[in-house]
Formats: sequence, structure tokens, C-alpha cells
Amino acid sequence: MSRFLQTVLNSDEPMFTIGLHHLEQAAGNSGVDTRLIADMTHAAHDVARKLGLDPADTTARELYQSLLASVRSGTAETLLLETDYTLYSYAGDVISFNMIDVVENSHHELSFEQRTAVHGQRSLRGEILQRYLNNARVHDDVARDTASSMGLLPDADAWYNNANVNNTQTKEDTILTPFILTIGDIVTDAFIALKDDQAEVSTDDQGIRRLSMEFGSKPPYDHVDIVQAVGNSANAAVSFTRLGLRAGLMAYLGGDQAGRDSMTYLASENVDTTTVSVQPDQKSNYHFALRYGADRTILIKYEDYDYSWQRPAEVPDWIYLSMISESAWQLHEDLLAYLTEHPDVKLVFQPGTFHFKWGVEKLAAIYSRAHIVFMNREEAALVTGNGIESIQALADGLHALGTKIVVITDGPNGAYASDGEKLLVMPNYPDPAPPYDRTGAGDAFASTVVAALALGHPLEVALTWAPVNSMSVVQQLGAQAGLLRPDELQVLLDSAPENYHTDEFKG
Repeated sequence: MSRFLQTVLNSDEPMFTIGLHHLEQAAGNSGVDTRLIADMTHAAHDVARKLGLDPADTTARELYQSLLASVRSGTAETLLLETDYTLYSYAGDVISFNMIDVVENSHHELSFEQRTAVHGQRSLRGEILQRYLNNARVHDDVARDTASSMGLLPDADAWYNNANVNNTQTKEDTILTPFILTIGDIVTDAFIALKDDQAEVSTDDQGIRRLSMEFGSKPPYDHVDIVQAVGNSANAAVSFTRLGLRAGLMAYLGGDQAGRDSMTYLASENVDTTTVSVQPDQKSNYHFALRYGADRTILIKYEDYDYSWQRPAEVPDWIYLSMISESAWQLHEDLLAYLTEHPDVKLVFQPGTFHFKWGVEKLAAIYSRAHIVFMNREEAALVTGNGIESIQALADGLHALGTKIVVITDGPNGAYASDGEKLLVMPNYPDPAPPYDRTGAGDAFASTVVAALALGHPLEVALTWAPVNSMSVVQQLGAQAGLLRPDELQVLLDSAPENYHTDEFKG
């Protein structure tokens, strides 16, 4: 029994067999594992028969192609409704009957050899543990300790709805959890840490700080770190899932290794990638970030994708639009049409480089449809045409474009937020140490405000959450490593200084 489960889970944990034996002993040798395998076998055979296949005479490849066909025909949702944790091995080839795996395999046109089963494996890990926890003979602590020793509780599963036994959700709970679709470019970042004695920063006559190194030389660097699946919207999606929401990403990738690695990473963070367009003949966006101290200079290059609208299977509660290529204008037109079709969807707008380049007039419909807009003080002055000195004038100028809630960040001075009736000011959360890397601080701030609002909290509460996540992000490398989970966020809120709260801004 342990061999079958270890095979379908693709587990190389040496303690797996021993751990399962201990769980069975704790359960009084009642055959929990046997019943689980029988349930999966029954479910797999039932699906095969409904697909018109003979379970005793079909191959893994035939079954895989039939599952993909069920997505194209629109029958997968009904067919795979109760098979979240069902995995089956056909002559050593493991097939996942988890609906998310099947949809992703179909949507990304993955070959049999490239197929994914990560969601089904997460669900099965959770199902194994849950069945032993449900056994009256098994003590909860013993079950969890044993499960941890045999690899059933990896960190990547900690907040996965189907696998987290400390935060178990029913299907009804999942449906009620807000779903946020993020839209924007995605990149892989290579962070190259420069040696202090090989570069310097100076300020020119125009006040612009410049990074310089000896021209034509071969300066040694300290080290390089590869960070996958980043970008404003991808950062926000990961932030949402870690804070307990459901999140999807509409983005565009090439068919190269960087793209495949990004898809694997996003799956590990529980981000729905069914609206990610993988374009086999293209390269994935790859940037080089030159790190000097806590700051970075990024060498960017965006590939020319077909930015076609990817209609989500589920109508999201919120849509989060941020940095995307100059080639993606039609996508904005399609987004507006979708929002007209679904007037209850709340739009979040965190403008990127090309949004500012396009200007207010071209984006008037986006601003007027936005429920909330995020930008820094300088950007707000650029968009509104108002002087940078008056926060109230900047907020009023953004409201005049039709936006309901305005959030303006102001570096060391904290942030300001207006709902049209009152203007609030929120200080930064104190840094426990000098920032290690400032990448992603703004994304963490914006996404955390949205997460709190989506969960039903008032703006005042949302503003207290956001600086905590920003502080955590700048303490680690990259935009996502420091993103917090709810319990971690609460610990820091509980230890916040007395003056850490919102106040009404008086000017």
C-alpha cells in the first residue's frame, strides 16, 4: 500500500513507508490506507468508464488525452467534481484526476511527458493525513508529527485549501472565499549582487543618481540569485494566496525553461494559472537586476506576446490590473468589455510604466471604472496635473477621474488613502533591520490593502495591514519571499508600537 501511495505522490522521502506503517498501527491496523486506495481506484475507473474507456484495457496516455478532451468539450467540471485527491498509476505513469491539474494540462497544451499532477498530489497528501485524524484511535499530535516526518506536510502545502489540516475548508467555504484575478506581465529576475569595491553610485548635475563601473573591465560579482514568476501582478497573486484568498493570474509566457519553471513555482504558491497564455515560439521575459546595497538597477526586456484576452472560467470578485507591455492595449479594451458584462466585479488599478506613458485621456475608462487606484506621490502629480505639495489636491484629482478609493504612497512619510469623504494617513511599520532589498514593497502594500478589503475589513484596517507586509518583503531578497501569512501578519500587528494606526489627515 505504501509503495502505491509513494509512487503516485512521487515521494522520495525515505521515512514514507515507516511513517505510514506507524499511522496504521496508531489506527489499530484498521486499513485506512487500503480504503483510501480503494476509493481512488473506484473513482479513477468510474471516470475512465464515463470517458468511454475500459479501465482494464487502457493506457495512461489514452486516459490523459481523453481527460484533455473533456476540458475542450466542457464536461470536465461535472466529470471531475469529486476527484480532487484521485491519482492513479498505469504501469508506473501517474495520472491526476484533479480538475485543476487537468484544466492546466489542457489549457497549456502540455504533452503527456510534460503533464502536471501537483494539485492532485497536494490534495492527496492532505487527504491521507485527514483520514488518520478522523480515526478516533489516532491522537492528532501523533498524526501530524508522523505526517511531517514522512513528507506529507511540506512548507508549500501550508496554505493549500485541500491539504492544510489546520485550515481545512469545505467546497462551500472555498466558493465563498473571494477570488481575485490579477493581470500583468510576468518575469524571471536574476539578481546580481555587485561587490562594494567594484561599483559606485554618484549624483549628476541633474540630481540623477547613477550606478557606474569601470568601462571595458571584467569586475567580479558577489553572487547571483534567480527569482521566478515576479512582476507587479504575479507578486500580488502570491500575496493574495498567502493571505488566504483565491487568486488567478492572466499573464503571458514563452515555451522555454524559464516559463516552465515559473508555472511550476506559481502552482506551488496555489495561484490558478488557467489564464496564463504559454506561447511556445516565444521566450519568457528575463530581467537582470544589478544589486548595490539595498537598491537595484534593473535591465529589462519585454517580449512581444500575443496579448489576447483569456476569459476566466470563474467570474472573479476583483480584478487587479498592473504593469503590462505597450503591446497590450487591446487587452484593456477587452477587459473593459468584460467589466461591462460583469458590473459587480471590482477593478484595482496599479498603473505601470506604459499606463503612465499612455496618459489619462486614453485610460479614462479604466480610471472611471476603478474601485481603487494605487500610485506614489510623484505619479499622482503626473496623472492629475496638480502640484506635488498637496496630498488633498492629489487625492481629489484622482477622485475626479471617477476612482472610488485612492491610495497614495509617500516613501518614508507613509501612505495616504481617501474614500472621497475622509483622507487618512498611515505611518510605515518600523523596520527591524535596514532593508535588504526594496524590490516589491509597493506591490506588497497594494495587494495587502486589497486583500483586507476583499475579506470585508474597512479601509482603516487595510491600511494597518499593508505596511507590515511591505516591511517584511524588504527584509528578504525579491518581491515575494517575505510575503506574510495571516498568523505571521497578526504577530507583527500585535507587537506594533502605540503610534501605529491611521489618523485623519488635516493637511
